[in-house]
Amino acid sequence: MRAIVWGVFALLAAGWTGLVAVSVQITEWLLGMAASGQVGDVATAAGQWPVPAWLALWVDPAWVQALQAAWLGTVQWLGQVLPSGDGLMGWIAPLLWTGWALGLLCLLVPAVALHWLAGRFGTPAALRSAPR
Repeated sequence: MRAIVWGVFALLAAGWTGLVAVSVQITEWLLGMAASGQVGDVATAAGQWPVPAWLALWVDPAWVQALQAAWLGTVQWLGQVLPSGDGLMGWIAPLLWTGWALGLLCLLVPAVALHWLAGRFGTPAALRSAPR
């Protein structure tokens, strides 16, 4: 049972780490585009992304289009407001990794609790000492 608890923890921690790493890379890329003045072109291309057929089966296409419109508006607003991509990335990346650490702590606490419970309520003593 303990192996399952730690296996699930490892899987969730790896997924969480990957998500944060990708978020940092996308943020760096987006700020680099904003610094070079190409953010409008990228935002327009992202806002016109067609909904794939496999995604349309799981999610309402109108919802995806609303998300694309929100993304387009946000990126265009950031392109107008951001003073410097380098200065902004100087505090966004550590902030994202701090959020990663807090999220990992939120995964670790239940894993430790489940590990303890699995040991406490494992096999009863009568069954452990029974002859096989």
